[in-house]
Amino acid sequence: MPSAARSNPIILTTPRRPAVDPRQWLETFEIGAALRADPWLWGSAAALILLGLMMVLNTTYFMGLEKHGNPFYFFERQLINLAAGLAVMTLAAQLSLRGLRDLALPLMAVAVIVSIAVWFPGLGIVRGGARRWLRIGPVLIEPSETLKIATVFFLARYLSRYQDKLNTPKFLLAPFAVIGMLAAMLLKQPDFGAAVMLTLLLFTMLFAAGAALKHLGIAGAAALLGLAVQAGHRAYRMRRLSAFLNPWQTARGSGFQLIQSFIAFGAGGGWGVGLGASRQKMFYLPQAHNDFVFAVIGEEFGVAGAMVVIALFSVILIRGMRVARGQSDPFGSLLALGLTALISLQAFVNMAVVTGLVPTKGLPLPFLSYGGTSMVVSLAAIGVLMALGRRSGIR
Repeated sequence: MPSAARSNPIILTTPRRPAVDPRQWLETFEIGAALRADPWLWGSAAALILLGLMMVLNTTYFMGLEKHGNPFYFFERQLINLAAGLAVMTLAAQLSLRGLRDLALPLMAVAVIVSIAVWFPGLGIVRGGARRWLRIGPVLIEPSETLKIATVFFLARYLSRYQDKLNTPKFLLAPFAVIGMLAAMLLKQPDFGAAVMLTLLLFTMLFAAGAALKHLGIAGAAALLGLAVQAGHRAYRMRRLSAFLNPWQTARGSGFQLIQSFIAFGAGGGWGVGLGASRQKMFYLPQAHNDFVFAVIGEEFGVAGAMVVIALFSVILIRGMRVARGQSDPFGSLLALGLTALISLQAFVNMAVVTGLVPTKGLPLPFLSYGGTSMVVSLAAIGVLMALGRRSGIR
């Protein structure tokens, strides 16, 4: 007779968490699907980029010849910046909502690391008394630009997770503490304009997430007081403020740049002096290829050209808000809103500075100013908006 069957022993094991499939981070590899999702969005950015390339060549031709012996020096580097930005945009447009959410913390970690690295000898670059740039081999990075987009991702993840608890002080103070430390890091460089941008992004996204207006009012008053103290703490910031109030008093000093910008717009009139005919770009207007490129546009294309630029940024603002509204997930909605605010606020603040509506700050004009990090970050934001727009079915 066969022996009685013995029961198998029970083996207790710790359940394993399912491995994350990297394919879950990607929505599709079809570039055409992302392009068809919202041609108004990327089409407006493309128009601004083409104009920006034209203006970089226009404003740096003689500077490149004088400093590097190559009139196309800056233009060639801007083409490289554009190629890098398009590669990042293409990848970002393929990310799924889970991929975007999982990107938030690593992106913030990288942004903080490169911001700290500017203080390491041999890595940080000092220009004009500010330590704002990081050189890694042939690549020059501006960490403040990476902090801006990392802040949007971080806030979108945090606020969507604790959206129903934002009126509890413990959960409301956390984003203020994080952004406050980042702003302090930027003020140390110093980069007052980037610190102001982080503050604007924080309040914009908190308002969108449903934070109480009374709490935002109290925090806003404290933030304004802190920024005012910082502005008064540095003599050059007070000179900029006095130049903003009356630039003609310091026409050969801190008001020089703003007056040259006024002259550019005045010479442009309604329709401009024509492409390439600007006189202010001939070493009269400082930073004509960067922060004050909008003044050269006003001189060469007049009020009509300036209004076209404003209209293109307005289209990006409207389409970005439409993408945010079409999201069913709070994270996607806040992320779309934050990235739209990142591009739009920076653009309109830059144009307000150039036209003398707000005091001078060092903020580039997205897609138009010369610079690699700004171009890559702006195109990355457009890529994420394209991914979110495709997900929501926006047409």
